[in-house]
Amino acid sequence: MSTATSGTPAPTNAPEAPAPRPASSPACHVVTHVHWDREWYRPFEAFRARLVELASRVCAELDDGRMTSFHLDGQTIVLADVEALRPDLAERLRDHARAGRLTLGPWHVLADNQLVSGESLIRNLLTARRWAPGAGTLAGVGYSPDAFGHPADLPRLLRGFGMDTALVWRGAPDGVARFRWRSPDGSEVFAVNQGYHGAEVLWADGPATSTAAERLKDFLAAEHARLPEGPWLLMNGGDHLAPTGPRERIRAAADGAAATGAALRESTLEEFFGVARAAADARAAHGEPLPVVEGELREPAGYLTFILPGTLSARTYLKQANASAQNLLERWAEPALALHAPHDPTLRADLDHAWELLLRNAPHDSLCGCSVDEVHRENAVRFERVHQLGEHVVSRALLAGGLDVRVYGDPARDHTDLAVLNPHPDDAAGPVTAEILTAPGRHPVAITAPDGTPVPFETETLGTETAFEADLDLLPDSRPALRHRLFLNAPTVPGLGRTVLRVRLGDTPAHDTTARTEDGAATIPAPGGGHLSAADDASLTLTRGDGTVLPGLGLLTDGGDSGDTYNYDAPLTDTVIIPRLIASRSRTSAVRTILELDAVLDLPVEITPDRKSRGERIRAVPVRIEVAHWHGDSLLRWHIALDNTARDHRLRFHAPTARGAATWTGDGQWSLIERPVRPDLGPLPTERGHEAVCGSAPVQGIGAVGRGEDRTAIIAPGLPEMRALAGPETATGADQEIVLTLLRSVGWLSRFDLRSRTTGAGPMLETPEAQCQGPQTFDLALALGEPVATDTGLSRRAAAFRTPLRAFQLRPGTTARPAPGTIRVDGALLAALKPAEDGDGLILRVANPTSEACEARVHAPAGTVLTPVRLDEEPTGQEAVRQGTTKSTWSLTPFATLTLRVRGRA
Repeated sequence: MSTATSGTPAPTNAPEAPAPRPASSPACHVVTHVHWDREWYRPFEAFRARLVELASRVCAELDDGRMTSFHLDGQTIVLADVEALRPDLAERLRDHARAGRLTLGPWHVLADNQLVSGESLIRNLLTARRWAPGAGTLAGVGYSPDAFGHPADLPRLLRGFGMDTALVWRGAPDGVARFRWRSPDGSEVFAVNQGYHGAEVLWADGPATSTAAERLKDFLAAEHARLPEGPWLLMNGGDHLAPTGPRERIRAAADGAAATGAALRESTLEEFFGVARAAADARAAHGEPLPVVEGELREPAGYLTFILPGTLSARTYLKQANASAQNLLERWAEPALALHAPHDPTLRADLDHAWELLLRNAPHDSLCGCSVDEVHRENAVRFERVHQLGEHVVSRALLAGGLDVRVYGDPARDHTDLAVLNPHPDDAAGPVTAEILTAPGRHPVAITAPDGTPVPFETETLGTETAFEADLDLLPDSRPALRHRLFLNAPTVPGLGRTVLRVRLGDTPAHDTTARTEDGAATIPAPGGGHLSAADDASLTLTRGDGTVLPGLGLLTDGGDSGDTYNYDAPLTDTVIIPRLIASRSRTSAVRTILELDAVLDLPVEITPDRKSRGERIRAVPVRIEVAHWHGDSLLRWHIALDNTARDHRLRFHAPTARGAATWTGDGQWSLIERPVRPDLGPLPTERGHEAVCGSAPVQGIGAVGRGEDRTAIIAPGLPEMRALAGPETATGADQEIVLTLLRSVGWLSRFDLRSRTTGAGPMLETPEAQCQGPQTFDLALALGEPVATDTGLSRRAAAFRTPLRAFQLRPGTTARPAPGTIRVDGALLAALKPAEDGDGLILRVANPTSEACEARVHAPAGTVLTPVRLDEEPTGQEAVRQGTTKSTWSLTPFATLTLRVRGRA
């Protein structure tokens, strides 16, 4: 074992200076690299063992000059992975990075940048900077080589971190080698459309039917056809491949390249982008500007450039867990720490570690659900660990802020206090669900606000248990207790603040005023008037006050799926199943009305052995549907539960509108995106290596069809695959409908016999756990008409559903300390409130996701200094504002974000 941990020697053979080339000879820049999926067709540990071997080879070739530079993928996580087994080797990698021979980053992990939140992407880049071996060692290029498409807001993110270039591939416009890529807010980057897997061009062990010279000639001819004047980029590497003597290979191929009119040179990404941008600027100066591409990049573009849209719905339990974990860290743990304990180094370390675990689940082979089953078992455990850490940070930060929410001491007998917290920047009221413990035999009988006003509620007794608590300052303690679940309509809670409700207890439960209706007349009132009734297919029919009817709300449809984790593939002969309604009931309490539906899906157990149709054996799958309308709320809230015992199928939820439009609305990271209404699946490809265009698209949680009073919106965080269907493709018979995929059950990582994708997308390995057998639950909301007629209304209602008010029972015998002065914002949505990375104040970020300008009014204690900063928390150069009163106003252009450093908060 080597004892050297620093001072990696310089290469013994310095690279020769490239010979000058004629101006007419375009350069082909060869960047030697590896693309490292941390987990995919092998579990993490099996890949990490190989990563350490690769790192050793890379260091050896950089040491002796066989390689002059190497791009260790776009992620700093590889340093952490190597360091866990070989700290000495990790230090050698850092030395090569500091010497400029090795590049990595700018990301910490190469995430699937469509499925994660914008804040997750920001934490990703911030974490990379903490892992960087030194200043200037991270790649300054927005390197995203293998994402399954790219979100509209990515240029904004890169510019917010000082990067104005991007390397993209999947989803980029076919045949367009260079373009200006623009986000909805107007942010632009210089984008290069380039495949990353070029190892087969120069590697000696390439296809036996051709020589390296022939393959290079073919590559250069293809690049010349896309961009005749160059410069060109050859990414000399691929998935999990260790380089072998790239310098000599490049030298050997240089003469052959010259014969084709190209000058081959060993290069780096930053060198290539500098030359490529200069060439593009020169062409623009001569009247040949680059094309501008706006919005997301999600078009299949020729041979093997798949965007693999089935990954949006493979193993949806992973997407649900990710959305829940993101929400916990972004909207609860970070704000609680920022407001109550911003300088606590231990809690800050806890939070950073929680983000580290969450980011490790963000790569596409992880979060997309397209790996072997062992990988996703580990993903599930990581999500659980994130929740453990996140809840700990919330609890400790609340304790620092005067709320002790630990379960300790004698359970309450006479009363207990419930602290209701508002995670939104402006005042909010509405539905709250909470659990409390009381002494055995004691029940909630009344709830009052701080001013004594009664708070309506509904209660459910869950049963007796032995409550246990222990902590650093609390001896272990077990007490018998009775657990209750409360449903209440909370009174107004200040933005980012709290209110404490008093729950009075008695010997008997509060008088049950719930009204119940059994089969035959089970209806519930509709938000905005009219009523909803259950149909025979377990969907709802809306009858408005004017007599108009909209049937099919919440219709479930189940079709076969012959595909794999990457792509949905309809059987050649499909059978679509809809539920049978067995029973319906309604009940109305002081706070909500619920329609309960018992239904059955008679599903084929699996597809036939030839995978061309659904099988004949049928299994009845019970489905329980609850649709709740909280009094005073504009949303209909669906809870769907089933035990999935069928295989090879896709379950979807449909919501119609009476009058559609040419586009449908979905949300990206910080922007609402208009997308075309397309067929469910486009024409099937006939040539090998191609993929059908799919009508689905990724959302963060919103999908809507129609305009104004005709708008129908689904809000479903953690269920990212939506699409709009129109005309004969609708399942409800409506003009148009928004469709949400709940579940896709498949049994293969990849297959080579799909009709929607005419070759494999990975190894043909069985993944039985991707069938998602067992209990499945889905929570979503539906909004109709006026409440979501505007994009502002749509965004606000989605934010309220995604992050509802939350209540905590205070520890028996304690009271809440007065709430400290806080920050409030109205007029915009909260994106982030967190401690600054450098510890100097807080970071407040607000967003306007709509196409209309707005004003954000920031309320903070007098004397607070607000300084505009970029997404990376560096100053923008704009003048800071000192709050002379308690409010400052900031203009937000369409789709804008505003990030402020907050100092001197009282």
